[in-house]
Amino acid sequence: MTELVRRAVITGTGSALPPRRVSNAELAEQVDTSDEWIVERTGIRFRHIAAEGETTATLATDAARAALAAAGVDASAIDLIVLATATPDQTFPASATKVQAALGINDCVAFDVAAVCSGFLYALQVAESMIRAGSAHKALVIGAETFSRILDWEDRATCVLFGDGAGAIVLEAQETAAAGGRGVLATKLHADGRHNQLLYVDGGPSTTGTVGKLRMKGKEVFRHAVVNLASVMGESLAAAGLEAGDVDWVVPHQANARILDATAKKLGLAPEKVIVTVDQHANTSAASVPLALDAAVRDGRIKRGDLLVLEAMGGGFTWGASVVRF
Repeated sequence: MTELVRRAVITGTGSALPPRRVSNAELAEQVDTSDEWIVERTGIRFRHIAAEGETTATLATDAARAALAAAGVDASAIDLIVLATATPDQTFPASATKVQAALGINDCVAFDVAAVCSGFLYALQVAESMIRAGSAHKALVIGAETFSRILDWEDRATCVLFGDGAGAIVLEAQETAAAGGRGVLATKLHADGRHNQLLYVDGGPSTTGTVGKLRMKGKEVFRHAVVNLASVMGESLAAAGLEAGDVDWVVPHQANARILDATAKKLGLAPEKVIVTVDQHANTSAASVPLALDAAVRDGRIKRGDLLVLEAMGGGFTWGASVVRF
């Protein structure tokens, strides 16, 4: 099979959320906030917080198992694992290798990708490129985070926004004719490091020698997000030879309900075409897109043959969008 006839097709999705679900009311008992304040500004009602013993890798493994089951694929068939995360279990080795070991895969390519909230789209592009090149046949692409471990729980402007979780897909090589038009059609990715101080963690191995805490200037991030996401979605659709009117569903990064609404309006998309799960699990960074995708697949909204646009923006800034025929 040559590169020209290979298509990377999503054959299964899966997700994992920690069992501990924290409501806005519970959070208001710890910090100076309220359910009304959080819902009005973000749309968030709940977030899931990892318990002791739960890590990015354990959540990623659970999501991977669910995706494998949905795809009807045995773990032994996987030859590539790309894990997007900003909160790895260790500085090294990659958390992807811990997932590999937990799944009982003796040997496959396994590594992490760090692009914060855009990480899943970066990981998807890496895996899709390797499949097209013939370097992999069946891949697990995972987004997993334990952002609760890097939050300043005294900063009410940020601690209410984030949660923990993981989502995964199985991406499989199929011949173009057999794929029937399904698969990843186009992806566009961007980064602009000039905006580092708008969304970052104030620590790291080579700077402070500490993990650090998340810091964000919310108004500036909001403004950049709406402009950049609308632009890259249009860019990716144009690369696929499609228009906004062709889209069945937008599966966005779940950062803020107001960003989702504003981005849809800027592109002229109906709000009902946007998958919204931010109210149930808050911002889970690289896990947000696959969590939302899996939720919409499981409840029957997303069906085989639907045209999807996956989009995200995160610290860096990084941002991107993928057009996928499911």
